[in-house]
Amino acid sequence: MGEPAVKSTFTIGEYLEREKASLVKHEYHEGEIFAMAGGTPRHSIIISNVGGELRSALKGKSCIAHSSETQIATSRRRFVYADSLVICGPFMSFEENPLAASNPVVIVEVLSESTSAYDRGTKFMRYRQIPSFREYVLIEQRFPQVEVFFKTESGLWNISSYEDLSDEVELQSLDIRIPMSELYVNTEFDAPSGEVWYAKNPVLRPEF
Repeated sequence: MGEPAVKSTFTIGEYLEREKASLVKHEYHEGEIFAMAGGTPRHSIIISNVGGELRSALKGKSCIAHSSETQIATSRRRFVYADSLVICGPFMSFEENPLAASNPVVIVEVLSESTSAYDRGTKFMRYRQIPSFREYVLIEQRFPQVEVFFKTESGLWNISSYEDLSDEVELQSLDIRIPMSELYVNTEFDAPSGEVWYAKNPVLRPEF
């Protein structure tokens, strides 16, 4: 999450008007507005892969994948953006902001060095306040790693970690599996040796 805007507090109406005219996305937290950090080309590629795989896997189901353009309402006075989300059934929102989904089932974040702590900590905590929220997917962009947090019937969160491109990432709330290799197609990973390694054409498996 970035720095707050110069003005100390904004109404929701003021925030929405600013957001319409802004080239940069902002989160809204009970009157404060925070600019979001820009993404890298690698970040953008992975997000695109996620959206394509979700759309394909959800064909014939009553669930729809949404892009990072769709806001999420973690409460009536907090609105954020995720890299991807899935809504099952009709789109629901609060009257304060009809453009922000209040009923996501799955939320996906592609991690970066500047946002990783926020995505894992405060943002995840706020997502957990959403009654419909069942599954949280964190995708590392520097190397192959996908973590899936799933909310059980008892309310506890279980975690599954995937680190091999031959794995299939299971999303239990949607009853689908996505090949991990497809999430990382055309992605260049960091290699300690300085050599280049692509998910599309693996010539080197870096050691982490």
